[in-house]
Formats: sequence, C-alpha cells, structure tokens
Amino acid sequence: MLGKLWLERGGTYVLANIRGGGEFGPAWHEAGLKTHRQRIYDDFAAVARDLAHRGIADADHLGISGGSNGGLLMGVEMTQHPELFHAVEIAVPLLDMLRFETIQAGASWVGEYGSVSVPEEKAFLASISPYANLRKGVAYPEPFVWTTTKDDRVGPQHARKFAARLAEYGIPYYFYEVTEGGHGAGANLQETARTRALTYTYFMRRLMAGPTSEVSH
Repeated sequence: MLGKLWLERGGTYVLANIRGGGEFGPAWHEAGLKTHRQRIYDDFAAVARDLAHRGIADADHLGISGGSNGGLLMGVEMTQHPELFHAVEIAVPLLDMLRFETIQAGASWVGEYGSVSVPEEKAFLASISPYANLRKGVAYPEPFVWTTTKDDRVGPQHARKFAARLAEYGIPYYFYEVTEGGHGAGANLQETARTRALTYTYFMRRLMAGPTSEVSH
C-alpha cells in the first residue's frame, strides 16, 4: 500500500530511528525509559525540523503516523509541537498516561513508562500525557484517530477519550473505530485494507498539494 497509495503518487516516506526503539541495541532502548522519554519526543521533532531545513517537507506538507506506543508518540508530538505538522495519524494509541496502568494490559508496561504511584514518574507522565495536555485555542493539525473495539492490549478507551476531549474543546478531528481485529487494523484483509485506505485518503487530502513526507515510528 505504501508504494501504490503514497510513493507512486509523489509522496516521500521517512522512517525516524529515534531513541527508545530496539534498532541499535539495549542502550538505545534504555535511553528512552521512564522519565527519560522526553528524549524520544525531542528526537522525533528534530527529524521533522531537519526535513524542513533540507527542503524535503515544510510543516504544511508533513504528516506523521504511528500506532500503539507509536500512537502515544503521535499524540505527544501533536500536543508538544502542533506547528511542525499538518496531518497526524494516531492509531490504536496510548493517550491517557495518568490512567494507562488501569486500562487493559497497561499495568505490565510500568517498566517502560513508569508508574503514577511514584511521585517523580507521575509528574513526568502528567507532563507528556496527550490527553492531559490538550489545550483550548491551540491550532492543532487535524488528526485522524482510530482504534478497535476489541483491542485487548491498549484498549479503545484511550482513543475514545481523546476524541471526546477534542470534541469538547471544539478541535477538528477524524475518528474511526474498527469493530473487530484486536490490537490492529482489522480482523481480516478486507477490514485492514479499508482502514489503510482511510489513512492514505486522509494523508493525500491533507498533504498532496505539494512536496510531501510521512514520518513513522
């Protein structure tokens, strides 16, 4: 789909290898654990700024995409740096980081994110939580938020609450919920194809007026 629906239509695709992933060994991953996670978000924003600096994509033609933990990354980038992007796909995401431990499998991720039971970690989670940091009157990129009803890992609550808060604040957004499929885009190829088609349609309508890039993690 990336080739047919994006690259062949003139889009550019960039993969941001930011700290916190496992691409370059344990130290690379551990650099972004718990209260050090802001490094991850700063790395990603630096990639976006570099794309603009090198003339690959300015803010009006730059979209970002991520799911699950990457959906959290998208929510953080949207709330911390709304001026850098024109489109944001937030897929099956974690977004309420003050309550993630009580939702689905969240309690098993304390080693990654920290815990609200530890004051220092709670303060940090509050500072990055996309749900907690949405503000009225901010010019956010119009996001495409989607989840699945039967997501038994992250849970659909995160995306639903985030969408409800966007609506409450009068912030434009798109929301889609797949009724089947667990922690993914659908239970079968037809559902997955529909979800991905919605995603690429969203990006094309938001970004295809000129040079385009999608950053994904």
